[in-house]
Amino acid sequence: MSDVFDSIVDMAGEVDESPLRRDHLDPCPLRQVEIWLEDAVGAALPAPNAMILGTVDAEGQPSARTVLLKAIRDGGFLFFTNFQSRKGREIEGNSAVSLLLPWLPLYRQVSIAGIAQKVSPEESQSYFSSRPLASRAGAWASRQSETVGSREELDLAFGKAEQNFDLNELPPHWGGYLVIPQRIEFWQGRSKRLHDRILFDRSGDEWAISRLSP
Repeated sequence: MSDVFDSIVDMAGEVDESPLRRDHLDPCPLRQVEIWLEDAVGAALPAPNAMILGTVDAEGQPSARTVLLKAIRDGGFLFFTNFQSRKGREIEGNSAVSLLLPWLPLYRQVSIAGIAQKVSPEESQSYFSSRPLASRAGAWASRQSETVGSREELDLAFGKAEQNFDLNELPPHWGGYLVIPQRIEFWQGRSKRLHDRILFDRSGDEWAISRLSP
């Protein structure tokens, strides 16, 4: 093991006791995610709405990246992206995805398995119009996930987008996904690595709740 791993292997240490029980959680798991997100915002954590999106390609190879949770509504978790990106192409081929919201300083995380579906162009347009002009130009300029020859080439494409596109118009390759959850697990760190894990598993219109071994 390298010196750096020798120095960090025991850094996790013991966590403060903060038990998580079923009766601590809202019966609606989406509302409980909102409650924990509010806690993360109140604790001034950096990028509290950052979540890791996992997708799978046609060969079964998984990939992950960070996206921003923009809303919890209509029974799902909303984010926006380029449909022609790697994640967009993989969702097109297999709409089963995972989400992970890690709030590490609070010793908490929420992991979600669900199905991603595109939102309406009208909703995507509404959000796109709320973005800063530079972000809109970037959405037009970037061929996300494709190889680019240099940073200068990317900056040139951005400049052309500013000049040649109506930045109030939604790009046809850009928009939102709503992830409809099938499973939502709440994880609370505990001492002795005996962490609390409470699983909500969708059963029709109801949620079955169980405790998982750490």
